[in-house]
Amino acid sequence: MSSASIEPTAPHKQDVPASGSPAAEPPSSPAKKSRRRKTSHLKLVPETRDLREQLKARCDEVAQRLDRTRPMTKDEMEAVARRLLAEEGLGEGYVGWTMVMLSSAFYREQVAATDPSRRLFLLPHCLKHAEGCPADYDEFGMNCKQCGACSIADFRTIAEDMGYKVLVAEGSPVVLKIIVSGYVDAIVGVACLNVLEKAIDKILLAGIPCMAVPLLSSNCRNTSVDEEWVSEMIQTRSERPVVQTRSYVHLLRAANDLFQGETFERLAPRSRGSRTLSEAGDDSLDGIDPIAATEALGLDFVSRGGKYSRPFITLATFDALTGGEATLSSGADAVAGYSDAVLRAAMSIEMFHKASLIHDDIEDDDGYRYGQPTMHRRFGLPTAINVGDYLIGLGYRMVSRDAKELGPDCAADILDCLAGAHTRLAEGQGAELLWRDAGDKRLSPLDALKVYALKTAPAFEAALYTGARLAGDAGAMEEPIRVFARNIGVAFQIINDLGDWQGDQNNKLQAGGDVLGGRPTLLWALALANLSAAEQEELLSLVDPDCELSDAVKVARVEQLYRQAKVFEQAQRLIEKHEQRALEAAVQIESEPMQRLLLYLVDTVLQRSDPAEPEIVSMASVGTLPVTAR
Repeated sequence: MSSASIEPTAPHKQDVPASGSPAAEPPSSPAKKSRRRKTSHLKLVPETRDLREQLKARCDEVAQRLDRTRPMTKDEMEAVARRLLAEEGLGEGYVGWTMVMLSSAFYREQVAATDPSRRLFLLPHCLKHAEGCPADYDEFGMNCKQCGACSIADFRTIAEDMGYKVLVAEGSPVVLKIIVSGYVDAIVGVACLNVLEKAIDKILLAGIPCMAVPLLSSNCRNTSVDEEWVSEMIQTRSERPVVQTRSYVHLLRAANDLFQGETFERLAPRSRGSRTLSEAGDDSLDGIDPIAATEALGLDFVSRGGKYSRPFITLATFDALTGGEATLSSGADAVAGYSDAVLRAAMSIEMFHKASLIHDDIEDDDGYRYGQPTMHRRFGLPTAINVGDYLIGLGYRMVSRDAKELGPDCAADILDCLAGAHTRLAEGQGAELLWRDAGDKRLSPLDALKVYALKTAPAFEAALYTGARLAGDAGAMEEPIRVFARNIGVAFQIINDLGDWQGDQNNKLQAGGDVLGGRPTLLWALALANLSAAEQEELLSLVDPDCELSDAVKVARVEQLYRQAKVFEQAQRLIEKHEQRALEAAVQIESEPMQRLLLYLVDTVLQRSDPAEPEIVSMASVGTLPVTAR
């Protein structure tokens, strides 16, 4: 939840309707973004129960007049929250809290109409008593015991009696994974505003019905909550039909299901009759026909893990340009009607992606992937190279085998796009490897951006273009898609650069890994461009093979020089520029569902958190939203 001032820019600036005026829909096209400040001062919780009740009632009232056929963007929701607070004579400090109340009211009827057995109840660790809590932790969170020492057990008992699935944990990744896996259709939860802010991108923007009650503090030790609100939220029930918000959940599930179980076996049949690695003992190839071994390794790796975001983009693009039925409540039926040729085309890009991961792991000598030793560490370098090559061939085969059904022109266009993306990816990776192995570590910002455009953008372009071409003639969209993909890809890679200085919590990598690994980054190039000659020489000396300093000392000094050169702030400004260019490309496509998809991708792909804490930047897509009418 990005919480900041909204300053819509022409031509999209529109006023909120005056008292008594009918609700109008927000603009259908993405607007220009507005610069945002830090958000910590916007996460105040109303101090008294009376004030919280007052604001909650206003949020309920306003939500009834909002267009609930599609998810609200973060900025639309924020615009409504700010207007509501202004009318109540309250400051902006409550913006974050009000946004949570608005989103909960927005989805209340849909959550209520969802059977409790299809709901997930999410509770935070910090409601427990810090001293003497007997609960143990496992991979899914806290295994709460019914000791009666805190309210967690009380809430959990109510929810489980109703049939809920209950999870005592925090963080949107595990929640989204549960949703995509098909176990639940709605979420109710309790969390602090900091956690809810991180969850809104992945969950609310996808159109997944959810409600939340914010904790009364973000202290994380013996905090409290409005318990009556939580009980009411858990027990909300309704049998009457409700307006369904468009949602990407069916498409997210479809992309995941392509690589699971019977669907995967049907779409990517084992032509050699190979067994899965689990059947053969996982780490052993004993008992597998040598001719079938490559197939077994390749298909096992493809199905082992990942977000499957590329197949999702292809399927969502196809859906957006063919009526958008998969985002309706009957979306599962719509996806079930997709031909195998369409599904295999979506899968093809994941084959290329997984092949590139195997080869990247070899080139970087990475030790783990998806929680297991990498392919070359498990089965040897030659085998890993061969499996990557196999997946590349399989990716092309997934399209070429259906050329008759797709039509020769359609198949040829998609294959040409995939081939172009593949060659550009190899060029970008080759440039990175040459730089890594070169003696001269100088790099210009322009050259760094060229490498990023080659390495990251082609996958976005291929996924979008394939979906568009499957839907029909994509000639008019080809250039906007290329520009959008290039800019979102570059911005995404810069965000990865910034994230490297915070480490990677999922893989437990230390900060500064790109410097130690000898990878060319925009941050490095900006530092060389901004530092004095003497400081440049010092920076270069830190990555010299003969440098005797410890890794920790090297990273610390590089960070000092980066901050001195203000590279973190400059990188954020470049993200902002490329984000804006992506949006400008999106509005060139004359399809409202497609524009909405591209806006969703920008909001979700370009999530970022900068160690230098410069201004956070996002988009403002503010329309005529009903607040005043009482």
